[in-house]
Amino acid sequence: MYKKGIYEIVSNRPLTDSVWQMVLAGDTQYLTAPGQFVNIAIEGCYLRRPISVCDYNENSITLIYKVVGRGTEIMSRMQAGEKLDVLTGLGNGFSLSAATERPLLVGGGVGVPPLYNLARKLKAAGKRVQVVLGFNRADEIFYADEFEALGVEVHIATVDGSVGVKGFVTDAMKALEFDYIYTCGPLPMLKAIYNASECDGEFSFEERMGCGFGACMGCSCQTTKGSKRICKEGPVLKRDEIIF
Repeated sequence: MYKKGIYEIVSNRPLTDSVWQMVLAGDTQYLTAPGQFVNIAIEGCYLRRPISVCDYNENSITLIYKVVGRGTEIMSRMQAGEKLDVLTGLGNGFSLSAATERPLLVGGGVGVPPLYNLARKLKAAGKRVQVVLGFNRADEIFYADEFEALGVEVHIATVDGSVGVKGFVTDAMKALEFDYIYTCGPLPMLKAIYNASECDGEFSFEERMGCGFGACMGCSCQTTKGSKRICKEGPVLKRDEIIF
């Protein structure tokens, strides 16, 4: 179930040259799982902007977004105290009931944020959590310290080798032992992870959306279990559902 509400911006600050963190105050009861997203109405933009939820508590939502177009550029100029029209509780999130003791969380770029709340909850459940974060270079890295503060094992991969393992997230995965994968990021990364390991897991897909709640069918994809909407039955799909 999703809910439309008015939220107040508590803070809005840059984490890197193009990635921002926004904290909203308001009703969070319709957020029920890590990996869900919100859909934000931006004045002057026809469609809402879907943004994955990084973290949430009883009265606030933390969002991390990348400035890639007009809508997110407008968001980056918003100030504390401004109000936003937001749909919350959207999407099918990650499962916390998977049979795993040593899960591996893999995120690339803005696929990193939805893994934070997941890592926090898995850690609280007593799991031995490992995280691989992938970026192009050192100045694009964000939230590595926040993951480490949770007490999880953090590994970083950078394409240019400026920090951590040189290469892609799949290169950092080679030295790790794990029994389940949770991942979010661009499609080429998800496909590479799918091909690099036969381990069971859950994949969160990025997709352009119209309505964000399953009515327009604009984000449909084919799975082994028929057509599914990324905004409704996704963005998280189980490995055995995925067709690449």
